[in-house]
Amino acid sequence: MPQPVTVDVVLPCLDEAEALPWVLDRMPSWARPILADNGSTDGSGAIARERGVLVVDVTRRGYGAACHAGLMAATAPLVAFMDADASLDPRSLADLLAAHQVAEPGRPHLVVGARQPESRAAWALRLRVANRVLAGRVSRATGLELADIGPMRLADTVALQRLPIADRRSGYPVETVLRAARAGWAVTGVAVPYLTRSGRSKVTGTWLGAARAVHDMSRVLGT
Repeated sequence: MPQPVTVDVVLPCLDEAEALPWVLDRMPSWARPILADNGSTDGSGAIARERGVLVVDVTRRGYGAACHAGLMAATAPLVAFMDADASLDPRSLADLLAAHQVAEPGRPHLVVGARQPESRAAWALRLRVANRVLAGRVSRATGLELADIGPMRLADTVALQRLPIADRRSGYPVETVLRAARAGWAVTGVAVPYLTRSGRSKVTGTWLGAARAVHDMSRVLGT
């Protein structure tokens, strides 16, 4: 018998047709992918639909807009997020799920994947340094000890849907952590391998994109 779906996995997506088959093929049997398509023109949505994946068309551009639309479509007890560019292995979700299961009963729990690059090409030095600074700022603001505010996350679905996350750009992951911490959630980090992505990042693939992402995240930290 097929395993019941435990986790809905939101895949924010903008033109990831090259990577999607690999990502979907490695999805655990207990996880249901939800593709939050943020205006793809390369057939990403069609690839997902052909495989029976729920596709949510997100007209508002922005990483956070895609994540939030996918979150609101989730119905499983738990919801996870990960990029659709093959930089993260869906099989790593098992480690986040295991960490979530040891949390205090009845207390919402957010588990954040701490990226461990498998090569220099997987994570540019400028981005690693910026992320280290960002994680330090989040730690000081919340008292948490997180090495990374990464794109792979897992949490209780209903509790997360009720958090008033307002950012719809690159600050979405940071605001998620801040809101969860301020609401008294358990927040923990788990190491996950970080692979060389397929294609160039739509967010940090250029200096301008990286600067915009840092600006978005800094803006959220300033609220």
